[in-house]
Amino acid sequence: MRPLRTVLFWALSGALVAGHAIVAWDSLVVTRLWEDEAFNLTVPLNLLAGLGYTSDGALSGSTLTPFDPRISTGVSVLLPAAAVLATGVDPVIGARLVPLAFWLLLLVGVAVLGHRIGGRWAALVAAGVPLAFHSGLTISPIQGPADLLGEIPAAALIVCALVVLPRRTWLAGLLLGFAVQAKLIALLALPAFVVALWILAPGHGAKRLGTAVRRSWIPLALVALPTFLVEIAAILSLGLSGYIGHLRSLAGFVRSGGQTYPPTTPVQKLGTLLDAWFVPWPLTLLISLTTAGLIVGGFLLTRRSQESIPQVVCYTVVASAIGIAAYVGWWSTASHLPLWVRHPAPGVYAFLPILAAGAVWGAQVLSRSHLPLSRVATAFGSALLAAGIGAAGALHAASTFTPDWETLATQRGAVDPIRAWVAENDVKWLAAQPWGGATSAVVLSGAHLGLFDAPAMDDEPRVTVDPCPGEVLVDGAMYRVCSAP
Repeated sequence: MRPLRTVLFWALSGALVAGHAIVAWDSLVVTRLWEDEAFNLTVPLNLLAGLGYTSDGALSGSTLTPFDPRISTGVSVLLPAAAVLATGVDPVIGARLVPLAFWLLLLVGVAVLGHRIGGRWAALVAAGVPLAFHSGLTISPIQGPADLLGEIPAAALIVCALVVLPRRTWLAGLLLGFAVQAKLIALLALPAFVVALWILAPGHGAKRLGTAVRRSWIPLALVALPTFLVEIAAILSLGLSGYIGHLRSLAGFVRSGGQTYPPTTPVQKLGTLLDAWFVPWPLTLLISLTTAGLIVGGFLLTRRSQESIPQVVCYTVVASAIGIAAYVGWWSTASHLPLWVRHPAPGVYAFLPILAAGAVWGAQVLSRSHLPLSRVATAFGSALLAAGIGAAGALHAASTFTPDWETLATQRGAVDPIRAWVAENDVKWLAAQPWGGATSAVVLSGAHLGLFDAPAMDDEPRVTVDPCPGEVLVDGAMYRVCSAP
């Protein structure tokens, strides 16, 4: 049976690589540039234009805004994007290469942890989970792994921190600090790391706690280092009074989430999360319960046999359980946050693959049991986990062959007349009306991005998909430029 299992493993590995490659290519060059990506892109473009770490401020008054608090994707993503764009590569493709590189890092990281937990099959399952997640389900999506957003880079850095944690706690702290500077919500992973440090500390009882405390202060200090450096740069750029205003704006954005939506309930949030996979939600729920059962069963049987749970299993699985609980618990109880799976996505991408690998380890432990019922249940659970993840990944890859209402190529074609007009007339600013497709069109045109209802845009032309109430300056196939009202 061993040669057959080897052939099956490599066949499934090839299929998984092909699925990831299809989704990555579609995300990089086919998927349209959506508005949050476009807004983020203004930062590296302005940086290369000599304007500093500055957005166009479309959501902050439509004026150039250094260290804009409404840009929630941080320097860990946007500075490397600027470095790539400095080579002269196409701005959209070049900027998207950075989150795509983080996606590859995420897959390698979860595969490494999966292999440590349960061998090559656990590595394969862990690498398949990110492909099964439907992060583009809701509005404000993560369309794909190359989207110029901070959630996937944050997840990748969290996973890498877990990889190096046993041997290089200082590096783990630094990587978590960079994750925070990819997406501020990466801070929710901190409790998981504190528990992992305690599990990895030698000794027992009070001695173990004391060792954990002594080993923690350096990595925890390094968690804060990237943010400290960014804030120093912000103070130098904004001045003290400007920096105080920046902090107030940032605090308001964090408290409100930047959106005004009707209150949501935990049941709605959990229902949305169950729907956010490429298989029906009842199957998702069954797989989730099976995963939890296999992990708990593996832990209980190991303890019953008076054996030690492998340290790598203990620290990764326990930390991941705490991590996903922190993300889902925060999101589900934050009634002011809308039903966007993008909010808990860093935790889903970082921790659920590790829990799936833990389920494989649990199945391996239970399969060695002499209890017949245990073996039957384990075989069923393993088959369900593998089939569910495999089917979801295949459906994700297949979904890329369904034409979208707009692709990056058709988007560029629709914006070409506006881009030519902007260059010919040396237009500096255009106002998107409303926030949406017109936002991306403005950024692709080469002009600075404003929003139509900002006072600073009163005298600027509007880009819209609607008929112009006044003079039509550019009449494109999809987007048109209207004179200022």
